[in-house]
Amino acid sequence: MSNMNEERVLSVHHWTDRLFSFTTTRSPSLRFSNGHFTMIGLRINDKPLLRAYSIASANYEDHLEFLSIKVEGGPLTSHLKNIKVGDAVIVGHKPTGTLVVDYLLPGKRLYMLSTGTGLAPFMSIVRDPEIYDKFDEIVLVHGVRQVDELAYHDMLLEHLPSHELLGEMVTSKLRYYPTVTRESFRNTGRVTDLIESGKLFTDLGVPPFDPAVDRVMICGSSEMLRDLKVILETRGFKEGNTSTPGDFVIERAFAEK
Repeated sequence: MSNMNEERVLSVHHWTDRLFSFTTTRSPSLRFSNGHFTMIGLRINDKPLLRAYSIASANYEDHLEFLSIKVEGGPLTSHLKNIKVGDAVIVGHKPTGTLVVDYLLPGKRLYMLSTGTGLAPFMSIVRDPEIYDKFDEIVLVHGVRQVDELAYHDMLLEHLPSHELLGEMVTSKLRYYPTVTRESFRNTGRVTDLIESGKLFTDLGVPPFDPAVDRVMICGSSEMLRDLKVILETRGFKEGNTSTPGDFVIERAFAEK
């Protein structure tokens, strides 16, 4: 498999009984933009079983990081959830995707809207110093069902703001808005409902979506992608892609499997 590398698991963290993340070694030849996804998987019965996973680590780090759900009976995740330090993982060496800042037109405020493991590419982007040079304000919204599914919550609230190199930029520009749908929390409700009701903007103290100044990246469930596309286009936003920059971009290839 000339387009694949075999990497070794460096760490595994189980956030809940349905959610885990892990890090692996990184081939020196692997290049990617923050926000990209790649194919990863395992050899099952001596055959590679692969799925698209967004890379959660930044492109300057010497390891790779991935966030995954555990699907009961899932062809890949039923095996992947059991990985341990030292195990082999197959990683594609041709990352791609549309959640790249170059596919957006210049703007003032960047929204990154995610549900579930759709947070992963944005964890890469918020650790990219260049993103803070391109926008005055960056809003990361993460919607989950239960509080314990808010992966990286402490990193976003505590560790990144005190980061030696990123701390000042994160503190001055990054706004983190976690929201939960099935438990009590400081923010509750579906991402789409919070946008349509205007509550998201009221809570953040910013004006509603405006294509003249706002740019949006979206990653999550297919239902969420569809609904947000309608919401944005109704408000005059135009979708960008790998050939033509726009006001918003969606990652459709990402699959929670």
